[in-house]
Amino acid sequence: MPHAAIAALALTLFVLLTTLCNHHLTTGFAAGSNNTKASMYFHFAANAVLLFHLAFIVFAVLGAALAFRWRWVPYVHLPAAAWAFFVEATARICPLTYLENHLRSEAGQSGYSGGFIEHYLLPIIYPAGLTPSIQIWLAGVVIVVNAAIYALLWNRSRRP
Repeated sequence: MPHAAIAALALTLFVLLTTLCNHHLTTGFAAGSNNTKASMYFHFAANAVLLFHLAFIVFAVLGAALAFRWRWVPYVHLPAAAWAFFVEATARICPLTYLENHLRSEAGQSGYSGGFIEHYLLPIIYPAGLTPSIQIWLAGVVIVVNAAIYALLWNRSRRP
């Protein structure tokens, strides 16, 4: 199972990097640069983190569907879905949000309070804002959608 080992290593590195970034961002880096070229790079990096964050959320919610094509996907997807469930169910803010805010600050832009979902998705889906009960609901969506997809996959694998 080399794919499983690679997937586990990639996920472990992701969790370690986001935890490390969260630690550095809450304890502080050097003050931001006024250099325009540096600001451009920080802006680009913040947007890259934003896109990665969105891709991670989509993968956490719907990634089980990829297991129909690649059998190794659950080794990566299940920990990602568990992390998404944990973040939502405990009303935490994902470390990627801290990283994006820091990069935006370094680029001379203002960051935002709250989490990724609250800032980018909830104004569209839930205009009133994110509450703990909505976060519990979102965590439940992650579980229900993925349980349904894995149930279909399991039924499919049992057929002759």
